[in-house]
Amino acid sequence: MNVLIADDEKIVLEGLKYIIDWNALGFSICQTASDGADALEKILSLKPDLVLMDIRMPKMTGIEVVQAAVEQGYEGKFIILSGVSDFKLAQTAMRYGVDFYLTKPIDEDELEKAVSTVHDLIQTETKNQNFYNQYRDRAKQGILQEIMQNICDYSRLDFNDLHLNANIYQVISYENYNQDYFYPTWNFADLMRVTNQDNNTFDIIELNQRKIILLKGDFAISKFEDLLLHYKVAPQKGSPFDSVFLAYGQKVSRVRDIHLSFEDVCRLCDDRFFCEENQHIIGYESLYQQVPEQQLSVKSLAPDYAEKFCNFIQSNNQTLIAETLREVSDHLRYSNLDITTIKHSLIDLYILVKQKIMQLYPNVDIPFLANASAIDLLERKYYLHEIITFLAEQFDLWTHSVGYSSGENVMDEVLYYIHHNYRENLKLENIAPLFGYSSSYLGKVFNKKLGINFNSYIDQVRIDEAKKLLEQNHLKVYEIAEQVGYSNVDYFHKKFKKYVGTSPAEYRKGI
Repeated sequence: MNVLIADDEKIVLEGLKYIIDWNALGFSICQTASDGADALEKILSLKPDLVLMDIRMPKMTGIEVVQAAVEQGYEGKFIILSGVSDFKLAQTAMRYGVDFYLTKPIDEDELEKAVSTVHDLIQTETKNQNFYNQYRDRAKQGILQEIMQNICDYSRLDFNDLHLNANIYQVISYENYNQDYFYPTWNFADLMRVTNQDNNTFDIIELNQRKIILLKGDFAISKFEDLLLHYKVAPQKGSPFDSVFLAYGQKVSRVRDIHLSFEDVCRLCDDRFFCEENQHIIGYESLYQQVPEQQLSVKSLAPDYAEKFCNFIQSNNQTLIAETLREVSDHLRYSNLDITTIKHSLIDLYILVKQKIMQLYPNVDIPFLANASAIDLLERKYYLHEIITFLAEQFDLWTHSVGYSSGENVMDEVLYYIHHNYRENLKLENIAPLFGYSSSYLGKVFNKKLGINFNSYIDQVRIDEAKKLLEQNHLKVYEIAEQVGYSNVDYFHKKFKKYVGTSPAEYRKGI
């Protein structure tokens, strides 16, 4: 605590500095003054906790100094010294806020007792004020939370006391950008480059485990718009702007409409999962964009797309893998599904593609992740783009493991694909697009290169595989027919006899 000592007698002034042990009593002498005007100026500028002052000084009396200081907002304590014992003078001094009136010559014990009492009084008042301020801040937080949720009685609010007398408001959510690292976000006032004295520019509320900021007035919103300009391009890595994520709701002109801006922010925070890489801001404008019509249910997403990705991986078609992953991402972005369901559908997709590749290439050493590891990894991803990137990396890895690419002859790639998928219902019109051709063009290439048409080549591959299975002598003929791609055993008999010259049973007997 600080004390200012004022007396027009130099000897007395020096004596007051040493008459008692100020430091032991909890005070430090911050300044001295030799007349009333000087004392008033220093009281108003330094705002000491205690003023020890002679009542009779040049330019202004001690009583006049006290009166002027209190009228101008000074809230400290006064001990007045007087050369005479005058009850009326003392009464006047007390009326203006003087705490002790002591007569000269100063009794050391009396002064020490007065200073000690003032010290205890200041401590008690400070404690009470701190308690009041904490209670008031908590009460204000509660009121602002109710305003955000539109559950308050607006008619009972004192808008001036709450500093809610602006012409415009906007709600913002202020969070760490990188959820994997726990570090304190930058002070919002510093980012905005405002002082926010007495919370006139914005309020900060903790609600729904989020830091919510209520901007108040044109100045605050204009400063926030200046802040958004830093995100026109991706912020520099490690900069203050790179560490935060902002979601902002619509601007409203009434306190009772603030909840609309807050509701925007809640929806935007829920949509943060769909943000692009390095996207640090998301605004209410995106909530009102036209949503494309949905064509695929989430239940069919994994099986429908797994077949496509399996074909693209085998045909070494990285372009179609990338395009189809974008298609999946767009579908999920506008599906109105909760994040957990989306993650589970993508986990299903990953596992289904993996199973298909494993079945088709049982003898190929492919660097698959264990299902449990993949599930744990995808569950912990914070953004959709992170999951899509993971799938792209895995599919690319599998493509290089199983996909055949001569780099010169596409027909080699087509034949490689057929030899691993002959069990399926292969059609030229389905295979051709995988390799970037039309079915008519690929059919002509087939005839020219191999001397037979596409369907005949498929039959030959199937019959050759059937002959190998017949030689193993542990499968029935109808089981072999199914394994090589013929659902009708009679049709299989017909094709086998056409290419081998005998029935499957006779062929087995002749081995």
